[in-house]
Amino acid sequence: MSGDGREGDRRDDEVRDARRIPGPRGAVDDLDLESVPRPVLPPRGEQAPEETVPKQEAPVPEDGAPGQEALKEEGALEALETPETPEAQEAPEAPEVPEAQEVPETPEAPGASAAPDGPAPEEEGEYVVYEPLSETAAADPAASAASPHPGTADAPPAPVTPATPPAPALSHQVLKALLGAWALSACSAEETAAVEEHLTSCAPCADEALRLRDAVGLLHTDGSLDLDPGLRARVLDGCLGRRPARIPVPEWVTPYDAETARLDALVRDFGAAEWHAPVQLQWFEEERAVTRRTTVAGVIGHLMAVDGLLSAVLGLEDPLAAVQGRGGSEVPLTPVRRTEAYWAATHPPATRAVREPWRDLTHRLISTASIAGRNVAERSVSYGDFALPLQDALLDRAFECWVHGTDIAEAVDYPYGPPSAVHLHRMVDLAARMLPAALAGRRRAGLAGPARELVAPGEPGRSVHLEVEGHGGGDWYIALDSPAAVGSPDRAVAQVALDGVEFCRLVAGHISPVEAAAGQEGDREAIRDVLFAAASLSRL
Repeated sequence: MSGDGREGDRRDDEVRDARRIPGPRGAVDDLDLESVPRPVLPPRGEQAPEETVPKQEAPVPEDGAPGQEALKEEGALEALETPETPEAQEAPEAPEVPEAQEVPETPEAPGASAAPDGPAPEEEGEYVVYEPLSETAAADPAASAASPHPGTADAPPAPVTPATPPAPALSHQVLKALLGAWALSACSAEETAAVEEHLTSCAPCADEALRLRDAVGLLHTDGSLDLDPGLRARVLDGCLGRRPARIPVPEWVTPYDAETARLDALVRDFGAAEWHAPVQLQWFEEERAVTRRTTVAGVIGHLMAVDGLLSAVLGLEDPLAAVQGRGGSEVPLTPVRRTEAYWAATHPPATRAVREPWRDLTHRLISTASIAGRNVAERSVSYGDFALPLQDALLDRAFECWVHGTDIAEAVDYPYGPPSAVHLHRMVDLAARMLPAALAGRRRAGLAGPARELVAPGEPGRSVHLEVEGHGGGDWYIALDSPAAVGSPDRAVAQVALDGVEFCRLVAGHISPVEAAAGQEGDREAIRDVLFAAASLSRL
């Protein structure tokens, strides 16, 4: 370094951005550095690359030559090695700066932020230390300036990939608010991953997510919203099991009780438009289908008029007699004539006001039959052309409530299911027991084939195996030649298979006998006679 300090000014101008850590004077300062070759700097006016600016690893003395981080070229390192002298051993070490702390930069003088064209004056007592240059950089200053890494001029600089900052973690409240959207599968992929990771560590949120998923499952159900037909019976059985009724409803009354309750639940909330909705009633007479047009209120009036046949047997007031009492007409016996008389006596046509008298009559029939006990079950109820025991008459009325409830539900476009399996089985059994008498009546009218093998009453005769499948199904054997004969599987000459609901629709006259049979085998004439006899059981 010259005495005028100009060369030092130039070096200070080139490496002004280097860190300067002042420290105590070390033993290395006693070395004669005049004999050490100095690094060749870039031409004046060009800025040295940042890689050529060394990191200062040793304290710089306040005055004198540069310290121990001189050139590391061959031979130079040996010249810079510090002899083990007492001064060197006792020299205090520079204080270490923690990695987490930033070393404050030395404030620059005004106007020093931009590189000046000429050298800046060097501050007295401060020195700049350089890292050693390679032989190529020392021989060719231009190559040293062009290459970011001295000694590796041929190697291109490695690309620097900017680090992607991590996504901010979502708070518990935000993740809890996302549970509803997560249950509906409406979250993004990132939100879904965050919520599912949170559910593995948060028990309350996991429970809430499980409840929400169950609720979402209910939103997509395809099942019917109607109550199970057997729900009322199960609830009543449970209640009666806990607290038995003083006067229980007999088992032979329960089908009528259940079907009247179902029909009342259907029409209870009807408005004026529904009560006046047109209903098409259909049944079979002889060989042809017959229809009659009425309203929902007219159907309920028809049920109430026919129920009057049972009220007379139980000692109750006949509702048709109360309606006709103003004209003094005689009360008819057959269901068709009673219905016509009721419709003729109600002007204007019945409205929703008919529901209360009908429901009150059903309640009185059930309660009276329950109080009277089993002694009244065998009382005969006359239908004009035929008669039935009271227990079978109540089962017949339960069957008609279901059939006409289906007619009303179709008129207002509302679903209406079949009775419970137990009650439907009993309805099919009643129809099967009535078939031999109906078949004999058709034979007398010339509508069925003649009897082939007459047997004594109570003896097995020719039979048709009626196989009812599905809901409320079973097997019945229908005697063909005499109503007093007994059906027997050993004397079966044909077999016909039907679904339980389809068989009831055939008995109600809602489908033709030709369309009813799902499977037939054996005597075709016997099968046809049985199917048409089943359709002849229908009436208004």
